[in-house]
Amino acid sequence: MANTAPIKWAQRSDSLYITIALPDVSDETINLTDTELHFKGTSEGKPYEVNIKFYKSIDSKAEGSTYKVLPRSVQMHVMKAASDSEEFWPRLLEDKHLEKNQVSIDWNRYVDEDEEEDAGGFDTSALEGGNMFGGMGGGAGGGMGGMDMEALMRQMGSMENAGGAGGMPGGFSPDHGDEPDSDDEDDDDDDLPDLE
Repeated sequence: MANTAPIKWAQRSDSLYITIALPDVSDETINLTDTELHFKGTSEGKPYEVNIKFYKSIDSKAEGSTYKVLPRSVQMHVMKAASDSEEFWPRLLEDKHLEKNQVSIDWNRYVDEDEEEDAGGFDTSALEGGNMFGGMGGGAGGGMGGMDMEALMRQMGSMENAGGAGGMPGGFSPDHGDEPDSDDEDDDDDDLPDLE
C-alpha cells in the first residue's frame, strides 16, 4: 500500500500553486482533470500517492497549468476554471476531513485575499521548462532531476555582467587588495574636535 504524500498549497484569485513535498521523486505519474488530481511516485524507495478532489473546478488544459519535478518536491501551477476565477477558495479539497489530514498551507507563497493586488501572481520561475497538463503523465523533467540547463547557463551568463569580482558589492577588486582608493589619508581628520 502506498503512503499518502504531503501536500502544501496557496492560491490567487485565478490560480492554485500545489506542492507535493517529496524529495527525489521518480517513476511519477501525474493526472490532472478539471475536478481531481492523481499522483503516484517513488521517493526514497517508498511508494507515495495523492488522490484528491478539488473544492471547485479548475482548468487542467489552460496554458498556465503546468508542473515540474524538482529535487525536493513536485510543484504545480494550476489555473482555476474561468467561472471561478476572481474568487478565493476557503480550502483546496471538496472534503473538509481529508483537507485536515492531507493538506497544509504553503506559507511561503500565501497571500491574503485583500493583499493579492500588491503581491501579484505566483513566481513560477521554478516551473520553467516544466510539463504542461492535458493528458501528459509521467516522465517529467528528463535527466539531471529535471534541471533546466539552458536556464542555468543563462543565469550564469548574467552573473558575468554583474561587475566587480563576480558581482561583489562595493567595487572590491582583488587586483588592488582591500585598501581604500585614497591619496590623502588624513584629509577628513582635520575637522574633528580634540578628545578630552
